[in-house]
Amino acid sequence: MKPAPFEYHAPTTVEEALSLLAEHGYDAKVLAGGQSLIPMMNFRLVQPAMLVDLNNIPDLAYIRPDENGGLRIGAMTRHRQVETSPLAAERAPLVHAAMSKIAYPQVRTRGTFGGSVSHADPSAELPALSLALDGKFRLRRQDGERWVPASEFFISLFTTVLEADELLVEASLPPMPPRSGWSLQEVARRPHDFALMGVAAVVTLNEKGLCEGARLVYISAGDRPTLAERAAEALKGQAPSPEVIREAAEIASAQEIDPSSDIHATAEFRRHLANVLTRRALEQAFQRAAENKQEG
Repeated sequence: MKPAPFEYHAPTTVEEALSLLAEHGYDAKVLAGGQSLIPMMNFRLVQPAMLVDLNNIPDLAYIRPDENGGLRIGAMTRHRQVETSPLAAERAPLVHAAMSKIAYPQVRTRGTFGGSVSHADPSAELPALSLALDGKFRLRRQDGERWVPASEFFISLFTTVLEADELLVEASLPPMPPRSGWSLQEVARRPHDFALMGVAAVVTLNEKGLCEGARLVYISAGDRPTLAERAAEALKGQAPSPEVIREAAEIASAQEIDPSSDIHATAEFRRHLANVLTRRALEQAFQRAAENKQEG
């Protein structure tokens, strides 16, 4: 099938794009990389009256250091740019390492950071990683802007807090604290497919080697990226022993995620994967944190 008829605009400035969104509201759809939107239009799952194409706005494509030691990523920055960026590797190694897992090189050269986040697919990596790193997003409209934490941005399947006249223009990823480690673990039917289950772990050790803090976020575990707060609480103040890690994995997989069954996997199998992947992710993250502690 082909898309239904639509009007097309290609603004060259953010202000022009915001003007179009303010005028046309929910009749307009924003086109970034187009890797998700165009197939949906071809199947007529969405039928926007207008497309607002952001690809001619160079001001939205950048990777910059933040003064707090973190990273700023423009909404139109391609996945491939993040994948090959030394600055991203230094300041956001979890995100940088995940990029090679996203689809295929052809997709990564077109897909954008802001487009993936705004699409809010619970099977995608970037929404989960933004939440795991406690990132935030800058949303602009004609009369101002607001910052929204990743923990408040995702509402449900393909749904965010973005209003019809708003544009996500930037992601801010804070630096990980000293003595921190990270890991991303996934299982997919084939390499580079959407994950049947995935988990991103970020942990921090105190000077005594005990867990000072942890964030566990799950991919394909519900209608949005899922933060396992009770599992993280079970780790806090504990030495990262196999028993403690096993308990946290049990809590997260049995109590905190809500996976569904489909033609690829049952909910029960996804819970099993979550348990196994959580243990692997925590083991690797704590190992990295211990190495960072020694280096410090």
